[in-house]
Amino acid sequence: MLIRVVVADDDALLRAGVALVLGSEDGIEVVGQAADGLLAVELCRTLAPDVVLMDVRMPGIDGVEATRRIVAAGLATRVLVLTTFHHDEYVWGALRAGAAGFLLKRASPERLIDAVQTLAAGEALLDPAVTRDLVAQLAGRGEQGPAAPAVQDRRLAQLTAREREVLRLAAEGYSNAEIADLLIVAESTVKTHMKRVLAKAGARDRAQAVALAYQGGLMTSWGGIR
Repeated sequence: MLIRVVVADDDALLRAGVALVLGSEDGIEVVGQAADGLLAVELCRTLAPDVVLMDVRMPGIDGVEATRRIVAAGLATRVLVLTTFHHDEYVWGALRAGAAGFLLKRASPERLIDAVQTLAAGEALLDPAVTRDLVAQLAGRGEQGPAAPAVQDRRLAQLTAREREVLRLAAEGYSNAEIADLLIVAESTVKTHMKRVLAKAGARDRAQAVALAYQGGLMTSWGGIR
């Protein structure tokens, strides 16, 4: 299957470099490039790419608002946010807006390609370095994200103790394999728990489940859950 990608970044050199890396991989085609958020949204509407790589700091509308508009429009395009800093506050906003994953801009070409393939396959991708620093930052400020509607709290309250543990570790940036090692269970068991978490939370993917964990007050501190 050919993965069609749009690259959105106001840095022309970085944009061209990302496009070159992705275009060199069999099975990936860069179908459009955008230097601002408005054009990124328009390209997603007209070209219907599988994945859009979204810079968060762009003129016009930023990557967070562009992500929100893409998701609100019901487009099938999945948003991979690219960020420069581990603790970029835009990451939290993009996650809440519906981004399916985020990755540091300094990631290796191999990691970038893998991220695009992961999102195109319907999975979410949370860069551990970004996720853990984001959690630490929120915890350090005593934040859990904006208050969530009560229905989200009720959904999260349905989780079993083990499902909460799996979600907590996912929110800290651990992969399924790493969670399996930490809990001393099979990776297939972790996947089953995560599927149940998504179903109970009404989340479309791992990234949204993590956002709901913060919004719903499930995460109360660095490394702890309610």
